[in-house]
Amino acid sequence: MEKPINKNMRLSESFSGALRTFAYFMASGTHDQLKGIDYLKLYGEEPSAIEQAFAIFANVIALDENGEVLNAKHAEKRAVDYIRSYCDHTFKVEQPYEDWELELH
Repeated sequence: MEKPINKNMRLSESFSGALRTFAYFMASGTHDQLKGIDYLKLYGEEPSAIEQAFAIFANVIALDENGEVLNAKHAEKRAVDYIRSYCDHTFKVEQPYEDWELELH
């Protein structure tokens, strides 16, 4: 039997919205920072690249003490830059990734 969920332990609406928005643009092929990059094929052919992008997003996103997202666009950019560099080997990520950004939990 599952324990009841403590509402205070749930992810904030702010985080949920940021994640939902990122997931939508990644899954729809319409992310404006990936124009001209055929990244949708990664979902079926190389899902670990998508997994890594979502890990980067989750590792980089920061919340304040109330659960409000502080840096959604920055977290998105870090994740999207990974996909761009994965698909286009001439693209260089401006700030190299730190180990903590790439960790899979």
